[in-house]
Amino acid sequence: MLKLLGDETRLRVICALLEGEHSVNELAELVGGKHTYGMKRAEILAAAGNGLALVVISALITYDAILRLLHPGHVHGGVLIVVAAVGVAVNVAATLIVARANRTSLNVEGAYRHLLTDLYGFVGTLLAGIVIVTGGFYRADPIASLVVVALMLKAAVALLRPALDILLEATPDDIDLDEVRTHLLELPEVQSVHDLHAWTLTSSLPILTAHVVVTDECFNTGEAGRVLDHLQACLSGHFDVAHSTLQFECAGHLEHEVGGHA
Repeated sequence: MLKLLGDETRLRVICALLEGEHSVNELAELVGGKHTYGMKRAEILAAAGNGLALVVISALITYDAILRLLHPGHVHGGVLIVVAAVGVAVNVAATLIVARANRTSLNVEGAYRHLLTDLYGFVGTLLAGIVIVTGGFYRADPIASLVVVALMLKAAVALLRPALDILLEATPDDIDLDEVRTHLLELPEVQSVHDLHAWTLTSSLPILTAHVVVTDECFNTGEAGRVLDHLQACLSGHFDVAHSTLQFECAGHLEHEVGGHA
């Protein structure tokens, strides 16, 4: 039954995750004061917290499972089978519902992964119950718990890795800065690009900034607006970056720019 306790705990985490998604989205839209981007990172912080919670729960279940492996107790295999069968049915229904939700959100995707993990876990529990009923092997219950722990840790990593990448402002996996630079340099008015950075503010919201050195004619003839439109259209169309900030500079500005780099 230890395995089922772990599944129940995780299901509560998932329910809280889904119920809190709307509140997190509302919080993200609050813009004002020093939060000029709003509270969009709230979703990422919540996802990281859920991932850490799974790690802690996994550690607790692992500890209890090891104790039960060393000192196996009596387990009612029939009850285990019935409860696990109900769990399989419930998780199949829940997984199908969440699969239709907007999974671009890291929280919703985390909930979906958790439900899949629960489904696999209940299947493992069902098999453990059958083994106990047919063979009297009571250690099957804690073994099933350890299998589920492995699945929980996999789900935790799947949440924590992207959340930490976003919090540490890593370049998104689908954006190659060298390729971005090459595209920007295709316009004849662009001489060079430096201080090129890309990061993710929240799920599916990449941000890009760059200093763009353009020809003197671009400033003198008033073509800067057209060049800016072209570059931002390129970033949006080729790299799906809808929010970009480009600083136009004349040649030689980099020589006295404080903190500038390639």
